[in-house]
Amino acid sequence: MSENLYICRSRLGENLLGVFFGKNPLKSSFSLVLLELSLLIIISHIVRFILKPFGQPRIIPEIIGGIILGPSVLCRNEKFRTYMFPDNAFYAIQNMGIIGFMLYLLITGVKMDIVSVFSVWGITLSLAMTAFPVLYPIMKELNLLSSENGRVALSIALISDVIGMNGVVIFEATKQGEGRPMAALWYLISLTVVLASLFCGVKQLTIWIIRTTPVGKPVDQAYVVALLLGIFVIAFVADALGLAIANGPLWLGLAVPDGPPLGTILVEKVETILTNIFMPFSYMYVGLLTDVTSMSGHWDHLRPLLYVVLTGYVMKMISTLVIAHFLNMTIRDSLTLSLIVSLRGEVEFLLFIHWMDFKMVQIPEFSMLVLLTILVTALVTPLIRMLHDPTRPYMLNTRRTIQHTSLNSELSVVTCIEDEQSLYGVMELLDLFNPAANNPIVVHALCLIELVGRANPVFIDHENEENNGGEGCKFSSIHNALKIFGEARGGHVKTHSYTAIAPKRCMHQDVCELALSKQTCLIIIPIPHVRMDHMKGSPTGKSASQSLSSVVLNQAPCSVGVLVSKKEYQNVVPGVVTSLMHHFILLFLGGADSREALSYADRVARCPDTSLTVVRFLAHENEGDIGMEKKLDDQLVTSFWVKNEANNHVTYREAVVKNGEETMAVIHAMNDKCYDLWIMGRNHVNPVLLQGLSTWTEISELGVVGEYIASSDFSSSASVLVVQQQILRGQRKNSGSLVGGFLLNKIW
Repeated sequence: MSENLYICRSRLGENLLGVFFGKNPLKSSFSLVLLELSLLIIISHIVRFILKPFGQPRIIPEIIGGIILGPSVLCRNEKFRTYMFPDNAFYAIQNMGIIGFMLYLLITGVKMDIVSVFSVWGITLSLAMTAFPVLYPIMKELNLLSSENGRVALSIALISDVIGMNGVVIFEATKQGEGRPMAALWYLISLTVVLASLFCGVKQLTIWIIRTTPVGKPVDQAYVVALLLGIFVIAFVADALGLAIANGPLWLGLAVPDGPPLGTILVEKVETILTNIFMPFSYMYVGLLTDVTSMSGHWDHLRPLLYVVLTGYVMKMISTLVIAHFLNMTIRDSLTLSLIVSLRGEVEFLLFIHWMDFKMVQIPEFSMLVLLTILVTALVTPLIRMLHDPTRPYMLNTRRTIQHTSLNSELSVVTCIEDEQSLYGVMELLDLFNPAANNPIVVHALCLIELVGRANPVFIDHENEENNGGEGCKFSSIHNALKIFGEARGGHVKTHSYTAIAPKRCMHQDVCELALSKQTCLIIIPIPHVRMDHMKGSPTGKSASQSLSSVVLNQAPCSVGVLVSKKEYQNVVPGVVTSLMHHFILLFLGGADSREALSYADRVARCPDTSLTVVRFLAHENEGDIGMEKKLDDQLVTSFWVKNEANNHVTYREAVVKNGEETMAVIHAMNDKCYDLWIMGRNHVNPVLLQGLSTWTEISELGVVGEYIASSDFSSSASVLVVQQQILRGQRKNSGSLVGGFLLNKIW
C-alpha cells in the first residue's frame, strides 16, 4: 500500500500593516518575491561590474547571478534556502521565469522578418542551430548590427532558425509518438491548426489593424492590449495541445508584421518590463535548477555528453570559418563571423529546461550544459570585440577632403537630416559652396530613424525603392524640399535621398558607408543649438545627432563638418534661400582642420553675396609651433590671400597671442559684428593658443573654441561650423592593449 507525503506549512499573510506595526515584511509572499528579485539584481550588477573590463554581454552576469543565488552557492546554506526559497517559492519563480521566456520569444518573433527567408537529432540538432534570439541582443551590445559581419550573421541565424524549427517539429512529434503512434499524428494536426489560425487568421487581422491606422498615428491601445493578452491565450493553447508553451508566443510574434506601427509599439510596451522584471526571474529559475556540485561523481556519463557538445561547437566554428573564407572573406572577418554564430544564450537555456521535462537530461547534465553555454559566450564575446575594428572599413590612403578637391570639379557631400530646421541650415551652408555649371554639387541626404520593433536594419534609396512600405514617410517632406532646392539652383545641385533605419549606436555605420561608396569629400552633421551651461554647473545631455557626430568624426572616410544652428527658421518656403548679404568669420588656429576650414571659406569667398573675415592666430615668438605644420599653414594662407587680395568682401587679419585667455579676448572683440556663421577647425596643433582652456571642453566634437562659441555664454546668434579634415589610414590611435593592438594592426 503506497503512502502519500503531505507537507504542512503556515500560509503567508498579506501583511498590509508593515514593519512599523511590528510585522515581519518577509511573511508576505509578495514582499518575499520582491526581495528575491532585488537580491538577484544586486548580485547581477556586482558581477557585471566585476566583468566589465572583460567586455561581457549582459546575459553572462545575469545568469551567473542566478547560479550564485541557487544551490551552487548561496542555497547550499540550508537556512538561507529555507528562508529565501520555501517549498512553494520555486513554483512561483518557475512560472514567472516561463512567462519571461514567453515574452522574450514574442518580441523576438516580432523583430524577425521571416518573409525574407525562402527557404543532429535532438541535442545534436540544437547544437548546430544558430539562434537568432540569442545573436541579436548580444550583437546589439557589440554594435555589430549594421556591420557586414553582423548582417551576414543575422541572415545565417534566421535561415538556421527556420531549418531548426522544422527539425524540432519532427523531433517533438517523434518523441511524443514513442509507444503511442497516434500521439504523433495528433501533434502534427494540432500544430497545423494552430499555425493556420495564427498565419491565416491573426496575421490578416494585424494587417487590417495596420491598414486602418492613419499614417504617423499610433495603433489603437485596444488592439495592443488584445495582442498582449493573446500571448497568454496562445501559450495556454500550445501547452494544452502538447506543442510546448514557449512556441505559441514565438509563432504569435512571427505572425505580427515587424516594424512600425504595430510591431514597434508591441516591442516598446513589452521590452522594458521584460528586461527588468521577467527575464531576471527566468535567470533565477535557471540558476535554481543549476547545481554545480551535482556533477561530481557523475563524470562517467557526463564525459561523452561533454565530448559531443565540444565537438559540435568546434566543428561549427571550423565549418563557418572555412566556408566564409571560401566566399572571399578575409581570415579575420571569417574568424569573426564564426565566433558570432557560436554565441549561446536564452534559447539554449530554454531547450535545456525542455529536455529536463522530457527526462532526457537530469540536474548534473543540465548544470554542465548551462556552464558550457556560459563559458562559450564568455570566451567568444571578448574575442569578437578585439577582432572587429569598426574603423577599418573606412580608413583610406587617398585624400577625400575639400582642400584636395579642385575648385572647378564636382563636389560630393553627405548630410544627415533630422527635421526641417536642420534641413534649412544645411541648405544655407551648401548654397555657400557657390554651385555653378563649372562647380556642381552632389548632395546625398540621409534621414536617420531609430530601429524599433524589428531586428534587421533597413537602408532605403528613394530613387530605386518604389515601394518601401511607408518606412521613409518621415522623409517625404524633406525629400521634396531637397528637390526644390536643387531645381532652384538651375540643376547645379543634384540631390539623392536615403533613409536608414538602424539602432542609434549603429547609425554612424550607414553614414560612413554611404560616404565611402559615393566617394564624398565631406559629411555634414547638423546638431541642434547646444546650450552648455557648464559654467553654471548644469550641462545639457547629448542629443542623438550629437552622439552620432562624435562617432562619425572618429571613423569617417572623408572630412566632417559639424553644424550647430542657433537660428529659428519659421515660415520659410522649403528649398528657397534668401539672397541677402551674409557675413562669415573664419578662425584659423593652425593645423590640418584649420586648413580644411580655410578651404571651405575659399569656396565661400567666391559667392557674390557674402563677406568673409579670416582671423589667423599666431603664437608669440612662434612658441609651440610645429615646423612642418607651420609651413603648410603659411603656404595655404598665402595662396588664399593672394587669390582674394583684390576682393573687397574678404578681410584678412592676424592676431598674436600668448595663451588661451588672449585668444578668447580676440574672439570676443570680433563678436561686435553681426556674423551669420563662425567657421573653425576642430583640433589645433599649437597648445599655446589654447593654454588654460582645456578644462572647458565637455563636447569634444566641437573642440574647445567651437564649444564656447556654440554655448549660450557666447552672446551671438550666429551658427557654428566646426570642420575636421579626413584622417588617413595609420594616423588613428590604436587599441592600448597589447593583444588588441596586435589584432587591430594585423592585416589579415
